[in-house]
Amino acid sequence: MRTRTAVQRGFNLDYLMWLFTRLSGLVIVIMALVAVAVAFYLGARTQMDMPTLLRWTFFPNPNHVINSEIPDLELGWVNAYWQIMQMLIIFFAGTHGINGLRMVLEDYLSPSFGVLVLRGFFFLLWVFCMIVAVYVILAS
Repeated sequence: MRTRTAVQRGFNLDYLMWLFTRLSGLVIVIMALVAVAVAFYLGARTQMDMPTLLRWTFFPNPNHVINSEIPDLELGWVNAYWQIMQMLIIFFAGTHGINGLRMVLEDYLSPSFGVLVLRGFFFLLWVFCMIVAVYVILAS
């Protein structure tokens, strides 16, 4: 029969990431609703259809809406607000997803050196994804 270790009291990585996962899911939904509301305020209801609006909300890249009927992308649509909003959504969604993947894989591994290596790998994967995402957002 296997013995189980007692749960550590206080703040540890697992508890903080559990809390972050719950809060980041809520933040992602709220940010998406705010982005859609701001897009409507900026005139999206008369300039683009709903699929284009959702593409713009989650990936505000002029190349994503280049084939739409928006008269002038540079006025109001390509600005720092959309870049910051996109970086925040990418940060929360990427961290949320990487942490979920880490938790699922740790469920199938016994506590050993492999868990430490796995956490290091996922951290490097997260850093790489964040760097690529910021580059794509700022370079477009």
